[in-house]
Amino acid sequence: MYEQILIRVSGKDRAGLTASLMEILARYDTQILDIGQAVIHSSLSLGILIRIAEKHSGQVMKELLFKATDMDVNIGFAPVTDDEYDAWVGRQGKNRYILTIIGRSLSAAQIGAAAQVATDQGLNIDSIRRLTGRMSLRNPAAKNVRACIEFSLRGTPADREKMQAELMHLSGEMGFDFSLQKDDMYRRMRRLICFDMDSTLIQTECIDELADRAGVGKQVRAITESAMRGEIDFKESFTRRVALLKGLDASVMQEIADKLPITEGVERLMSVLKTCGYKIAILSGGFTFFGEYLQKRFGIDYVYANELEIGEDGKLTGKFVGEIVDGRRKADLLKLIAQMEKVNMAQTIAVGDGANDLPMISEAGLGIAFHAKPRVAANAGQSINTIGIDGVLYFLGFKDSHLGEQGIL
Repeated sequence: MYEQILIRVSGKDRAGLTASLMEILARYDTQILDIGQAVIHSSLSLGILIRIAEKHSGQVMKELLFKATDMDVNIGFAPVTDDEYDAWVGRQGKNRYILTIIGRSLSAAQIGAAAQVATDQGLNIDSIRRLTGRMSLRNPAAKNVRACIEFSLRGTPADREKMQAELMHLSGEMGFDFSLQKDDMYRRMRRLICFDMDSTLIQTECIDELADRAGVGKQVRAITESAMRGEIDFKESFTRRVALLKGLDASVMQEIADKLPITEGVERLMSVLKTCGYKIAILSGGFTFFGEYLQKRFGIDYVYANELEIGEDGKLTGKFVGEIVDGRRKADLLKLIAQMEKVNMAQTIAVGDGANDLPMISEAGLGIAFHAKPRVAANAGQSINTIGIDGVLYFLGFKDSHLGEQGIL
């Protein structure tokens, strides 16, 4: 006859603890049904579910108790019936979701509110892990301080759309970012990421910069803002704005490129993505000149944007060459690149801030609104507003400790 016993160990973490316990269990041909461990600030919590012959169980618990005393940790035992074990195994087949929350820092109120949303939807929290490094108490205002917690959830939400809406409301009200993803094989196998450029990879709109040099900044900005809010058709607004640039010397584009304000976290994000073999694309309603500048700087694989027409006199004609890259075109290009790279659409990511990014955000396996307009944030599955664009890495499951090992923390 056999029985199941849950062993719980807690105390100060120390080298060799697990090996010592396993050495005892191995002597009695013990089967390990489950095992898990967590360490928080040198405090260990270890659980081991074993199946063992009843004739050995008393002796095993006695030896484990002596070993725990010798190593100055606490140990406890709880029986698990066959019915309890089979019921637990049956629950393992349920869907799993990953809920990620991010902020410059995270409070108990924020974590508790996110956890309550999951509980209200009938989801069980299997595990919680921190993806970011720890904040220094002596230097809490250090550059790029951030906090990210990842919940592994088991079950199926009672109402996925309502859960998403509640998390979106909380994120705005309490000041944190979130991502809710189904934990399937594609979440761990993303391969292609497509970015908007203006107000995403760079903290400006290039057409506004050009307009300032042409003396029509106020007019162009009014059209830009209306288009980004989705009030004006992008093609119409683009044509009107480019026409206002007529007569501007094309040489100013290089001056603007040399001073582009790069978004916080871009260098770190690109370094990690390239190191890990991602294909990277810029799909922009802006201009190829600036996209190609970023391509050379960060090793980006694809750039699709709009080409300004330059006259023989070296000045902008107020026209453009080729098809406008609008929202629909961005989505089509995302699919095209995925096809060329032989990447399943579920393995794609799209990141943007404006209304014309919504089509590609909706088509991608993981769509992320970055410091986005309200309409975009409301329709995207994930959003980042509190930290830099390298927050995308946490939605992909990267940990700071792993990145630190590669020298790209």
